[in-house]
This record gives sequence, structure tokens and C-alpha cells, in this order.
Amino acid sequence: MDGEADVAMAPQGLEWKFSQVFGERAAGEEVQEVDIISAIEFDKTGDHLATGDRGGRVVLFERNDRIDDGVRRRVLEAMDYTSNHHPEYHYKTEFQSHEQEFDYLKSLEIEEKINKIRWCQTTNNAMFLLSTNDKTIKFWKVVQEKKIKKICNFNIDPLKLTVNGFISSSNVPTSSKTCFTNGGCIDNALNFRSSNLPFRGIASLHLPTVTSHETSLLARCRRTYAHAHDYHINSISNNSDGETFISADDLRINLWNFEISNQSFNIVDMKPANMEDLTEVITSAEFHPSHCNMLAYSSSKGSIRLIDLRQSALCDTHIKLFQEHEAPGSRSFFTDIISSISDIKFAKGGRYILSRDYMTLKMWDINLGSRPVATFQVHEHLRPRLCDLYENDAIFDKFECCLSGDGQRVATGSYSHLFRVFGCSEGSTEATTLEATKNPTRRQIQTPPRFLRSPGNNSHEGSDDINGNSYDSTTKLLHLAWHPSENSIACAASNSLYMYYA
Repeated sequence: MDGEADVAMAPQGLEWKFSQVFGERAAGEEVQEVDIISAIEFDKTGDHLATGDRGGRVVLFERNDRIDDGVRRRVLEAMDYTSNHHPEYHYKTEFQSHEQEFDYLKSLEIEEKINKIRWCQTTNNAMFLLSTNDKTIKFWKVVQEKKIKKICNFNIDPLKLTVNGFISSSNVPTSSKTCFTNGGCIDNALNFRSSNLPFRGIASLHLPTVTSHETSLLARCRRTYAHAHDYHINSISNNSDGETFISADDLRINLWNFEISNQSFNIVDMKPANMEDLTEVITSAEFHPSHCNMLAYSSSKGSIRLIDLRQSALCDTHIKLFQEHEAPGSRSFFTDIISSISDIKFAKGGRYILSRDYMTLKMWDINLGSRPVATFQVHEHLRPRLCDLYENDAIFDKFECCLSGDGQRVATGSYSHLFRVFGCSEGSTEATTLEATKNPTRRQIQTPPRFLRSPGNNSHEGSDDINGNSYDSTTKLLHLAWHPSENSIACAASNSLYMYYA
């Protein structure tokens, strides 16, 4: 399965290597709560990466290895050699996106933590992005400040000038440099004549040059979309039309126009007339990557609904429902909790939807719907410990998921700063567990996924533990993102941003 169609042969497993790290902690260093990363997002080109933290800050990184790509490619082609060059990023800028607030009407404190970041279309070399905390969405424009210009390459060294602006020595040097202290320059011949000095001849004269120094980025908040959600915002997603986006909380999904900040349209409302009748909440929502009229949202009951905005203004009904039913007698106290979907992502082509619940990753074909086409076990080894996870609230952790640009692999996080990469082509046995450190390949295990069309693979489902190691529920890797066109993954381990390539 390659984003739109199955491939004849499954690709070989990738060898992941450490690329770089930002904000790595020293041994024994205490991590501040506000520095913990809470959101990661690549832009569509992969040249920019944004992270948000619990302190309400957004940090931007820019790829810096593209300058000499053309030269490097020509050299490698001449040598008939394949490059193993990988993306490299450098810190670009950061800004305070959200501040801590207090809702006096509801006596509710609103955290500054960034829940989601979404890149928008780039216009006139300016970058645009959306960021949100629990209640307020902001639309940011990041532009370069006015270039700093400086005059340099004078005809003489300004340090040799006197107070009145001329050279102090009566002996005119053979050097052709003559200049005023205010930055202006004059012809040496004029200088000599004004000083009643004999003209000795000048080897060369040149005009001072104007150079532009490195510019910095400035983030401006263009619009603020507030007062539209009674519950915590868990998702924002841009529409492919470039004009609208959605925001979702526990019970409602609102449709916004980028140009209108004081009005939104409620397109999904799951709030019952009596809150005692509430049985499920919205957990994630995302627009279809190419069809501007379609979007999907997941619920705490483990279901995904696909809706069409052309059907009605309020989408009370769905066009398709994706849900896997439990086997008879398999229900337990934890069934509803671990089946809650924490994140969904469309594949690049839009045919497949990847979902993450507490125990598994599942791939859904929107042309089917009754069952997932592939299931990837992530936390099966934790099933005997669900009671402990419930007592320390770790069972409610919301792990994100991501897909590669070609749709052949998926990834998600786990505990002990681990993340897992699976091959999702039919017949693939790729399943790698990596730790977010500078030595990522020290933990690997093969646990092939279960495919709907390959029932023979069911015997490989699950694993007892990851290399027999105990898990640490306090060190969790919740957020990660896959480069849109290359095999490169960025993941957040506490306050550190680790990047890997294959």
C-alpha cells in the first residue's frame, strides 16, 4: 500500500541514523515544565519546522543544507555516486504565541500551552502559520525585518582621519584611500589640492560599497480567533482551498475563514440536550488533503466519521463510519478508554486514514470502512499493566501518529522516549523501535503488522515487551512529525527535539 495503491514488493527496512538534536539536556539537568515541547509540524516543503511548548512559545527552524545541493548533485553525478546527504536544520527564530489567561466568567485558568501548529500557504516570501492553546487560535505572519545596510570598503582606513575629516599626516601615502569621518568619500586629487599638497598620482580609486547584513525574522499576529469554543481545542486543520480552516473541541467543530476572526460556522455539534446523555467526545479532526468539502473526525469510542460539507450546513450525519468492533467477550473495564482515538492523519493522496489509539495504529481505506486494512501493535506488551497505567493516569496519554510522504511507512511514539516505525505495504515485516537519543538504533525488534488481506500474518501480532525492558511512563514521546518528501523524522523527548534520517 503506497498512499494510493498496493505495491508488488514491500520496500526493505530502513536503517535510521541520528541527525541532530536541539535543546539536549545535560546529565542531571532539571527540565522546566514550560520548556516541554507540545507540538511539532513540518511545512509542505519540509524546509521549515515549527515547534510549540507548554510556555506558549513557537520556535522555527529552517533547513540550511540546500544552498549547494545543485553543485553537490552535479559532482555526485560525475562520480556516479549516490548521496546519503540528510536534512540539516538550524534555529531561525522564536516568538511568544500565547500568554496565560484567566476566564473570569467561568473562573477558569487558561494555560498558554501550544496544543497544535499548522503551516499555511507562503506568500511573497512571508511564512504564515496557525497556533492554538485551549481556547484561542492565532494567525501569525513571519517576515524578514528591513535589511540593515552599511557602507564599507572606503578608500582609506577611517581610523587615520583627523577631527576635521582629512588625513593628519602631511605625507600623503601611496594608498588611494581618502575619506571623511562622516562616511563620505572624496577624490584623492581634490584632497591633495585642498591641502596644497603636490599631486603624486593615484594608483586606483573605487567607490565605497553598500552591503546588507544578515536580517532577522519578525513574527506579527495578523488575527486572533477567540470566544468560539466552550471546551478545550484539540485540533486545527487547514483546508486545501487556502481560505478556510477548522477548529475542534470535545463537542464541536467550527469552520473559519482566514479573513474573518469574529465569526465562525458550527458544522458539527455533538452536545446532547442533557449532558448526562453524553457518551462520546471528539478527539481529533482533519481536512481531506485535496477535497475541500470533506473532513474526518475521530471520537473517544474508537470511531472515525467522514463528512461532506455539501450535504448540509450542520453535518449531523456522516457519509462513512470507520470502526472496528470488539470480539464477543473481549470487553473489559478498560476497553472504552484504550479504544479512544487520540490522533488521525490523512495519507498524502487522501485515500487512507491513519489513526492512533492507546494500544495500536490502524490504517483505514476510505473506500472500505468495515475494518482497518492494517493494524500495528504498539502497546500490546502493556496490556497486563493497564491497572497501574490507569492509577497513574498514563492510560489517558494522547500519542500522535504520522505517515511518510510516499505512504509506505507510519510512525508513533511510546514510553521511555521510544518511537516505532512500521512498514505499511502489504507483506512488509518492517517494525523498528528506536529511542530518542544520539544512539537511536540500540533498541530494535521485529513485530510485523496484521494486514486485513494477509490473515496468515495474525500469528505475529503483538510482543511481550520491547527487548524485555521495563517502561517508564514519566518519559513519554507524544509528538513527532515525518518530513513530507524524505525519510526524516522529528520527535520531541521532553524539552529536546531529536531528528533522524534513513
